[in-house]
Amino acid sequence: MSSLTLLFVFFFILPVAHAQNDRHGGELVLAASSDPKTFNEIVASETTSSLVTGYLFEGLTKEDPLTLKVLPHLAQNWSVSPDGLQWTFYLRKDVLWFDGLPLTADDVVFTFHDLIYNPQIPNSARDIFTIAGQEFKVEKIDDYTVKFTLPKKFAPFLRGMPQPILPKHCLELSVKKGRFNFTWGIDTPPHDIVGTGPFYLDQYRPGERLIFKRNPHYWKTTNQGDRLPYLDKIIFLIIANPDTALLKFIDGELDAVGVTGQDYPLIKPLEKKRNFTIYNMGPNFGSSFLVFNQNPGLNPQTHKPYMDPLKRSWFENVHFRRAVAHAIDKSKMIQILFNELGYAQDGPMSPSSGLFYNPQVRHYDYDLNKARKILEQGGFVYRQGVLYDSQEHRVEFNIDTNAGGEHDERIQMAYMIRSDLEKLGMKVNFLTVEFNTLVSKLMASYDWDAVVLGLTGGVEPHFGKNVWASSGQLHMWNPKQPQPATAWEKRLDEIYDQGVEELDENKRKTLYDEFQVIAAQQLPMIYTVLAADIYAIRNRFGNLKPSAYAGAFHNIEEIYVKDQRR
Repeated sequence: MSSLTLLFVFFFILPVAHAQNDRHGGELVLAASSDPKTFNEIVASETTSSLVTGYLFEGLTKEDPLTLKVLPHLAQNWSVSPDGLQWTFYLRKDVLWFDGLPLTADDVVFTFHDLIYNPQIPNSARDIFTIAGQEFKVEKIDDYTVKFTLPKKFAPFLRGMPQPILPKHCLELSVKKGRFNFTWGIDTPPHDIVGTGPFYLDQYRPGERLIFKRNPHYWKTTNQGDRLPYLDKIIFLIIANPDTALLKFIDGELDAVGVTGQDYPLIKPLEKKRNFTIYNMGPNFGSSFLVFNQNPGLNPQTHKPYMDPLKRSWFENVHFRRAVAHAIDKSKMIQILFNELGYAQDGPMSPSSGLFYNPQVRHYDYDLNKARKILEQGGFVYRQGVLYDSQEHRVEFNIDTNAGGEHDERIQMAYMIRSDLEKLGMKVNFLTVEFNTLVSKLMASYDWDAVVLGLTGGVEPHFGKNVWASSGQLHMWNPKQPQPATAWEKRLDEIYDQGVEELDENKRKTLYDEFQVIAAQQLPMIYTVLAADIYAIRNRFGNLKPSAYAGAFHNIEEIYVKDQRR
């Protein structure tokens, strides 16, 4: 599923002695660019939170990041009816919550019925697990057997089952009292957060660090009988400046770091001398884009429009958006921001997505003359090089993005976009805000003109439904529509409803190819460039299997320190 991105993560290992031939021990320390917004996995909508909760909670299945096959996880196996509508999962009987109680079918039913399908709880998962407006029926057969009955065929069903399961016994009361949306916030005592993952949260010091400790009762073991995880502890140090982390890596204090194109010439010559390996995994799975606010709603407190109607009239004009797309110099971005280690993007899916990626979408070459002509076709006029609308209002708006992190590439990108748009005669004011504030603007107050942002991605198009369905939580240009506002948004709703039921992979591809064509034609989000996914990792880890799909340490429970020397 999609979520907002801001986090750039760096990794290093602190050496801890352990017995010969024993892989257990050691501390993995990761530096994150900002604090999480919540520890509540259901309501989390950005990666600062979901990255943290990923160590705490697990789903019935998981995807192998290398083969992309669906594997058993909390469910040891499953069966499906001939018509594909009933799926029965048989849970493992050796899974314990952090507090020692067993995970059972009650927890699975609770997660779906009481949390995901609860209309009082805002969450993106509901968009994914709803087919043509209908929910799944989830029922307990016995303590360790759960049956899902689908209203219609659901092609990506198993790929959706990594959905984290939460404990009923800890959360049921907060749901009944209507407090769940504020449960497990960042002010919660860490030991009150109960999951089944390989690590539990031991300490959180805002602005400083998060400390996770090894779950001694974790259910997973190796084929040789080793109980996992191997590492004793994971520490997230909150470091706002990624340049500091890079310097620590070069100085030998860090054992791994994400590498940007700008950093690549600096770090590549040191690869052999400093005993590390650089892994270039190709285009990352995410997206980076400029989006304009087209929200026509009224603020219920002030009874005033969320969005200035004048500006909204510009942003709703597809000529305006297409002109903007032609004005963004992607080649220059790739050269300056990524040192040529980047890729132009015109549609919502990454080239790394595989089968469902459609390269045959409308491309927007950098052409200011073409952009000016398109603006004039859309009713805009020029007066001495300054752009006005048909009512003689000067075109002026704000662009927001989040401050800090990611080597400030997003900020630099926003500056470049502003410069490009000013060449079209627009007046653009650029603002940086703290990421959680930006998320609140996007999802609550709707007080913004335009935003430069990113989303995570994946191989399954349906898991972007929370962005592309007209009623979706992250349909950010005009969210939670009771009915599609435009014909093309209605068609996207139809594609997502049809695609999720279509079991023929080739027919699914045809549908999702059309989705990408529409997205590139209508440009609700104007895509920019993708960075190459690059990691520099010291040659002292065992079981390391870097993946563009899941990162450097996706198999965290299996990783161990094989060489304590730096």
